[in-house]
Amino acid sequence: MYKSKKPYHYGTGRRKSSVARVRVFPNGTGKITINDRDIDDYFGLETLKLITRQPLETTGVTSNVDIIATVSGGGVTGQAGAIRHGISRALLLMDPEFRPTLKAAGFLTRDPRMKERKKYGLKAARRAPQFSKR
Repeated sequence: MYKSKKPYHYGTGRRKSSVARVRVFPNGTGKITINDRDIDDYFGLETLKLITRQPLETTGVTSNVDIIATVSGGGVTGQAGAIRHGISRALLLMDPEFRPTLKAAGFLTRDPRMKERKKYGLKAARRAPQFSKR
């Protein structure tokens, strides 16, 4: 727990090329703020909001905590996954009893899948140039 005006628990989440720094404030109202914007303003799709809220619903603390997240890099889906990972890690610091629940749901595991690098002689990672027959 970090000392500030209001005590909070911190968790870093990563997914693809997105990195999220998440602060979970206990004894809150259930408000989620991402990059100084409300979750409804930040994510347009309902599925992304659902992904972000999954650890809170799994542990049952949805309306008991406030969350402030700063996320950068990647696209919206990767950012939602990074926030989910960060929230899970912060909840673990808040209450170690959540570990079996979060681990069974797979929220504590960092998803290792990344974009494959482009290789020389090819147009993309695996896409070869097309040659016409003579």
